[in-house]
This record gives sequence, C-alpha cells and structure tokens, in this order.
Amino acid sequence: MKRIGIIGAGAVTAATVASLIAPTGLDPEIILVNRTHAKAVGLAEDFTYAAAATSRARVRAGDYEDLKGADLVIITAGVNEKDGGATDRSDDAGRRVLIPANARAYADMIGQLKEVDPTATVLVVTDPPDPLAALARRLAPEMTILSSGTTIDTIRFRYRVGQELGVPASEVDAVVLGEHGTSAVYAWSTARVGGRRVLDLIEETGEDVAVVQDRIREAVKYSNISIIEGIGASQHGIGAVVAQIAEAIVDNSHAIMAVASYQSTYGTFVGLPTVLGHDGAVRILEPELTDEEQSLLDESARILREADQIAFDSAGV
Repeated sequence: MKRIGIIGAGAVTAATVASLIAPTGLDPEIILVNRTHAKAVGLAEDFTYAAAATSRARVRAGDYEDLKGADLVIITAGVNEKDGGATDRSDDAGRRVLIPANARAYADMIGQLKEVDPTATVLVVTDPPDPLAALARRLAPEMTILSSGTTIDTIRFRYRVGQELGVPASEVDAVVLGEHGTSAVYAWSTARVGGRRVLDLIEETGEDVAVVQDRIREAVKYSNISIIEGIGASQHGIGAVVAQIAEAIVDNSHAIMAVASYQSTYGTFVGLPTVLGHDGAVRILEPELTDEEQSLLDESARILREADQIAFDSAGV
C-alpha cells in the first residue's frame, strides 16, 4: 500500500484527503500530522469512515516518525491567505505577504521531517509554495522538493478559456507558467483547442481578443480572493489538484502537470509542464514561448528569487 503523509489538518488537507480516498484504485494509507495532534486525530477518524464507504484507502493520525519512508509527504500547514492578509486585489505582492510567518513555520516542520527522513520526497502546497519550496531545499538539500506550482492556475486558465469558447476545460490545452501568484505567465501562444490556436478562436467569436485575454487573466488572477470572500478559504480546487499530483508521483504515472521544481536556468522554483514520477520531476517540458512571454517568465523568476531571499532571511538560513 502506498503511503502519503500530510503535515497540516486544515481545509486544504481535508479537500486533498477527500480526493485521495476516492475510488481511483490507488487506495493509499494517508497519515495526518499536525501541531495540534487532536485535530489530526479527529480529521483522520472522520475520513476513516468516509474511506470505508468509498474505497480501501486508510486514514490515520501520526507523528513525524510515522512519515519515515513515506512515498510522498505533502505540506499544507501554515497561515492561510485570509488570516495572513493576502486578499487585497491592489497589492501586487499577493501571497508573498505570507512568506515571513510561513517560512518560520517551515524551518520547524522541515527540520523535524529531516530528522526522521532526510531524503523524503516533499510536495509544498502552503502559500506561497515556490519560495517555501526554495527554503525547504536549502534546509534539506538531500530531499526531493516540488511545489504545487501553477497547477491550479492552469486548471483555472483552461476553465476560463473553455467558458469563452463553449467547450469543456478538458478540451483546452493551455498552461500558466512561473509563479503561483501575481507574476504568473499565461502562455497564450501555445494554447490550443482541437489543434487550433486559442487566440484565433477568440478572434472568430467577434470579440476583441485583448479584452477577452484581460477578462480571463483577471478571473484567474483573483479567483482565490473571490473564493475566500465567499467561503473563507480556497480549498476544494487545490485539494483536487494536489491529490492528482500525489497520485502521479506515488503511482509513477508520468502524468504532466505544471508543478514547480528547482530550475538552475532561472535560479529558483518555477511552474513548468513537468513529467511526474517516483523521482519527482522526471522531465521538464519547457514550451516554446514568444519573446514577450519569455521576458515575462524571466521577470517572474526574478520576483521569485527575491521572494526566496525573504524566506531565507525569515527562517534565519
């Protein structure tokens, strides 16, 4: 049985577990670790009954020692966007305002995980995931570190393009690159539906292409804030996506998702189409971009390098 550990017991963890226990055939053992152990115990018990009704997955609470040898450790714990004040549409820092508080928390969590499994495979989900992944890499260089990257941004992008063109998101081949945040890059030049360029299809609708692009970008960029304003936390979409990433890694499926891994070319973690397997990032499929898109990606990487330094300084490393 595959073993997946999750550090954290909040809304994103709950949504992730809900997806992982679905009857997909993976049926993992899921171990929940949380600073408040009673919360992990309660959440695990609740999901034990849900799993019994839907699959053969197992869910239990544990401690860091129980994560030793896990196929994957997911970290969702930390201050969320609402509590951390990352919900101001006019603030270009976006999720990066959460770095100081969450970097200090990561110094502790990665330190405890390193003691029991210095070569763990770790998926960073806590916002902002990319600088926190860079911090985790610095704290535990022998670990395999990925962040959830721009996977949820990519899903939101595909959905919005599909809505404009009247097709399901599953029929849209498009990707968001770079930061999971305000500097994210929308790869319009490579976006396709049915083999056709998305920009050409938008033009054929008779609408102004630039207006539609702006409408889609704004919807994706601020979707987390819209969700938070309604239900307090963005959780179900990211939970489903994190579960898909986890399944791809532990099942060695070689699925392609826009996670972030460390890229020496950019000197940081950037979201790029990535073949996923037991070794984490098996292969990076960097798309052919226009000069403008490449410049935007370079700028996103620069912003992320600065964010990484804030994380390092906050954690004292």
